[in-house]
Amino acid sequence: MLLKFEPSFKYNPFFLKISVFLLLYLFFTIQLCAQADSESAFSDKTTWQLFKYDIGNVFKGVGHSYTRHLHWEGKQWGTFGTIVAGTGLLYVFDEQTSEFIRRQQLGIPRFIRDYGTKYGSPQYNYMLTGGVYLTGLFTKDEKLRRTGVLLIASASSAGLLQQVTKSVVGRARPVSNKGKDTFDPFNSSRKFHSFPSGHTILAFTNAYAIAKQFKSPWLKGGIYAIGLVPGVSRLWDGEHWLSDVALGVAISIFTVESIDRYLDRKYDEKYNDQQQEKKISWNLNIGPGQVGLVGRF
Repeated sequence: MLLKFEPSFKYNPFFLKISVFLLLYLFFTIQLCAQADSESAFSDKTTWQLFKYDIGNVFKGVGHSYTRHLHWEGKQWGTFGTIVAGTGLLYVFDEQTSEFIRRQQLGIPRFIRDYGTKYGSPQYNYMLTGGVYLTGLFTKDEKLRRTGVLLIASASSAGLLQQVTKSVVGRARPVSNKGKDTFDPFNSSRKFHSFPSGHTILAFTNAYAIAKQFKSPWLKGGIYAIGLVPGVSRLWDGEHWLSDVALGVAISIFTVESIDRYLDRKYDEKYNDQQQEKKISWNLNIGPGQVGLVGRF
């Protein structure tokens, strides 16, 4: 009798992507652990006590982000006005920029497009943020715990805001072929959930929060660039207009900064003092045949 054995393992692209994702995650957490200070006011707390404290700060941080505008002063309102004006200006050129960017799709490597589509999804987002937080919780590493709280709270706050805004605004996506000026509020079809970009918000919220852990402006810029890929991929796919993506980036920055300032009062680890040493200034450049976001440091 002839016995024939065949390997039961079959190539699965999904598990390959998960493996790569976990390797990157482990690298990231190891880097943060290497930078963390072992002394903490929470070192004598149990894991359950730390968990309750952190979850409370997640909810309070989300609430703080929604009420922060009540405390804005002239400078903050000026920045808000600039963002509104910039979004409006991009809106004027949405159809031209969408046509141009969508034509570039075939020249983009497939793995980059796949990364952009998957990474901005909620399940991948919370896989990363939850992993960072749980690592910090079980190792009692305050820096990782705070980072996890900032990631989870920021993604939850900005994510809920974009879901509500999408429904209320009801803007048609480019793939609907209805034009940039088509709005149908409270339409349940996802074809009318374009403004703002949810993938952009989740991905850039993570990137902006993670970049706060590092001082190097070059490293920050690299993290920002990776965080922008999901937003750009939505432009390639015709799922969003440029103004949708631009507003998504702005919402991410406002949300992370607001919650981060709140967490300054709750944890010994603070990142805001580091931000004063070197800052990156963002400028939007618009000209004939080009639209660009330039960071100077």
